[in-house]
Amino acid sequence: MAGRAILLLLLIAVLSAGSIMWFDYLNVIDAKSVLAPIYNFIPFLPGESRTQPKIAEDELINLDAERLEIRLIALELRSLEMDTQQRDLDNRYGEIEQMAQELEERQNALDERENSLRAQALDAENKDRNVEQTSRYLTNMPPQNAVDILVAQDDQDAIDIIRKTEDIARAEGTASIVAYWFSLMDPTRAAEIQRKMTNRPPSL
Repeated sequence: MAGRAILLLLLIAVLSAGSIMWFDYLNVIDAKSVLAPIYNFIPFLPGESRTQPKIAEDELINLDAERLEIRLIALELRSLEMDTQQRDLDNRYGEIEQMAQELEERQNALDERENSLRAQALDAENKDRNVEQTSRYLTNMPPQNAVDILVAQDDQDAIDIIRKTEDIARAEGTASIVAYWFSLMDPTRAAEIQRKMTNRPPSL
């Protein structure tokens, strides 16, 4: 029994040593310093212990420099990206300013057009009021005097007064004096005015 136990212990020791050597050979563990005497008896295995490679101080400095360079490159890329975004924003801002200027110019043009139309409407209203006032003056004065004033006007002004006189008489339900005015005018001038009234030209 004692011999069998010794044999088992030796077998366990051999298997343990073999396992340690195998793991050391696979670089799983570092056991060469402990098993150096055994390695001396095995020709195909180096007897030197395996040690971790040492890093020189200049290599550490190089790593720090590489990290710094990588950070600088990242910062430069970020700066370029921000510059690109800023240019895009500037271009967009310029487009918006141009559009705003165009809109302002259009608004100014519309305002000028509106003011012009208002002025024209006011002028037309004032002219219509003046024509109506002149028509009433002429209607209330002796017909020959009224005709003398009419023939002194240019044809378009005379036509406007005559038409306004007819409109007033129609609105008030009274007889128009226009036909009598024509009878007192020179026939040639009366015919010319009547022809232009029939054609209804926008302006003379």
